Amino acid sequence: MPQVNVQFVLFDGFDPLDVVAPFEALTAGSEFLGGALAVELVSASGPGVVRSGNPRITLAATAVLDPDVPGYVLVPGAVGPVDGDPDAGDETIPVLLGRFASSDAMPLIRRALDNPDVTVAAYCGGSLALAMAGLLEGRTATTHVLGIDMLDATGVNAVRARVVDDGDLISGGGVTSGLDVALYLLERDFGSHTAHAVEELFEYERRGTTWKSTRPLAARPTEGTKQ
Repeated sequence: MPQVNVQFVLFDGFDPLDVVAPFEALTAGSEFLGGALAVELVSASGPGVVRSGNPRITLAATAVLDPDVPGYVLVPGAVGPVDGDPDAGDETIPVLLGRFASSDAMPLIRRALDNPDVTVAAYCGGSLALAMAGLLEGRTATTHVLGIDMLDATGVNAVRARVVDDGDLISGGGVTSGLDVALYLLERDFGSHTAHAVEELFEYERRGTTWKSTRPLAARPTEGTKQ
């Protein structure tokens, strides 16, 4: 089995839990699959330390985000205060997501979405940032409950579900949904036995509803059914 590339996109203010938890889940899945997944941390600017929204945690990107490599591109959310005064320099979650939405990462993620060999998975504020950048108009997706109305306002068919499968776009709800998204990818593309093995290893059971689009991918669906 050829290796499948998994790229976690880091940006200033990212939520460490959005990255580390699904990173470990997919790494464990790769081990059960005999090394089928090549999991790495990337950024739009390439290798280097990236600060998270938690001032005590940084992670190092090892490569530049490559939208032409087949596999998965995973986009986390941000962490910080919900309320504050941006004019006073408060780096609230909306400020961090807005900055990410206007960053050099978005043209690369747009190319990934246009690549038929890439599945983009975004969850929590990550899917909202993509929507703010105009990448998800007409698509079906979800985000953190606090951002659902804003997601809907960007022209996205916003669904309150734990995981939403819109073909080459997978999205998830709040912070811990990154684990559910990772396990869903393992189940969808590599089989239930792999996802179940990781669940048992982590002593974690997926929760909530997974919403699957019902129309062909080429139709860019706006409706779905609960599974």
